[in-house]
Amino acid sequence: MKKSLFVAVLVIAVAFVITGCTKSGVPSGTYDAFAQCLTDSGARMYGASWCPHCKDQKDAFGDSFSKVTYIECATPGNPNVMTQECKDAGIEGYPTWEFGDGSRLSGFQEFQALADKSSCPLPSDFTATNN
Repeated sequence: MKKSLFVAVLVIAVAFVITGCTKSGVPSGTYDAFAQCLTDSGARMYGASWCPHCKDQKDAFGDSFSKVTYIECATPGNPNVMTQECKDAGIEGYPTWEFGDGSRLSGFQEFQALADKSSCPLPSDFTATNN
């Protein structure tokens, strides 16, 4: 029994390594160019570590989210207090996307909405079901 459990866990681990999947299920690097384009266009996401919609937004990008400009609004040690940077920016909810032209979108955003606001192209193999 223990040996079969070990083998099953090993097979699953190898499958993740081979496919390059991250914990979000998005293959590593899938949205790197899109995420970098968002940053280059001046887009940024304000969020909070405790916010479930922020987590969903980050997970949609997989590890490509590291290329998105992200501003953490929860104060370290007191996550219910907003940072001064976010207060100064007038952030009222999470996530909030701010674009190069100063416009904003609030809440979880589908990639198509982010592409439309930023003029960043989606990956050629992207479909609405990817996000």
